[in-house]
Amino acid sequence: CMTSEEGARVFQQNQKELFRILNLNKKCDTSKHKVLAVSICPQSLPYFAAKFNLCVNDAAKRLCGFLKSLGVHYVFDTTIAADFSILESQREFVQRYQRRNQEEHALPMFASACPGWIRYAERVLTNLVTSHICTAKSPQQIMGSLVKGYFARQQNLSPDKIFHVIVAPCYDKKLEALREDFYTALYNSQEVDCVLTSGEIVQIMEQKNVSMKDVTEVAVDSLFDEIKEGDVVRHDGKRSDGYLEHIFKHAAKELFGMDVKEITYKALKNKDFQEVTLEKDGETVLRFAAAYGFRNIQNMVLKLKKGKFLYHFVEVLACPGGCLNGKGQAQTEDGKPDKALLNQMEEVYAAIPVRLPETNMHVQQMYQDWLEGMDSKKVQETLHTKYSAVNQTANNLDIKW
Repeated sequence: CMTSEEGARVFQQNQKELFRILNLNKKCDTSKHKVLAVSICPQSLPYFAAKFNLCVNDAAKRLCGFLKSLGVHYVFDTTIAADFSILESQREFVQRYQRRNQEEHALPMFASACPGWIRYAERVLTNLVTSHICTAKSPQQIMGSLVKGYFARQQNLSPDKIFHVIVAPCYDKKLEALREDFYTALYNSQEVDCVLTSGEIVQIMEQKNVSMKDVTEVAVDSLFDEIKEGDVVRHDGKRSDGYLEHIFKHAAKELFGMDVKEITYKALKNKDFQEVTLEKDGETVLRFAAAYGFRNIQNMVLKLKKGKFLYHFVEVLACPGGCLNGKGQAQTEDGKPDKALLNQMEEVYAAIPVRLPETNMHVQQMYQDWLEGMDSKKVQETLHTKYSAVNQTANNLDIKW
């Protein structure tokens, strides 16, 4: 659901916008040149690997090589942004759990990484639901803060001199990039300037008559000086960034002193609604769920409104099957899910090594050097936001549902 104005701004986020900046950089007036940075979501890489029959590390390097052949200056992996988002979500869940008897809306906590779910919650549901949404920014928007904040400072650049593109599996990310809370008025700059889906990048390749297999491999850039990224890593989770698994294991350790190595999912009504529980002394002390797709989301909200909600945390994703099944990549030409390709993507994603966010030394260093400590005001300003129901009564006629 979006207004006509939002629809027009979303439509502007396309290949033409990328080529407008590329062409601008070729002109003589260097005052109008932009540093072009592209950040790639982890769930996009398996699409390129499966589609072009490559291993995921080769796919990442060839995608980087292709983008740089167009004139892109830097290509980043957004996994580090997901590290921050997961760490902040973990801490917030533990704090909410400890306040659950004092605050009515402390629990359940809903994940905040999916912009389709956030859009639905803010535009359709009430503050009864939005007050339960985790305040940690999504990986996309934290990457925006990293590129336009940390990286810009490292390169001695003004944020408005960077044009930041995200490559993502779904179209809802385009809407997320337009949020007012992700805009810096001082520099007249969005944290993310343009979102292109994985499928739109393939369209550019086709227009250029380029095959991934013919592209020179180039190592993906790092946010840190001249260091290049190593092999691709991911987080726990079958088809997403794994908020449920990371928060569950962290909460089990922090709240109950229990080390959980493996998580067992129990499918309930369908494979896109699964639950995970933690038992201690014969009692269920944690009950988490994964709810993917709007059918499951609506059932979940109905139970919450009826006061029959048993879960402490829910990983909510708008797409059935999770982020790998985003409408910007796992579709056939007639708009239907490409099940064969999706199965290949799931196999590729599952084979990527898992790295815990806590073990990323760059993240730990940035908390101290850039964010002034884990409990600082800057952490709240940079890594968090607030979600609330939007009163649309005045503009209802202008919204497309």
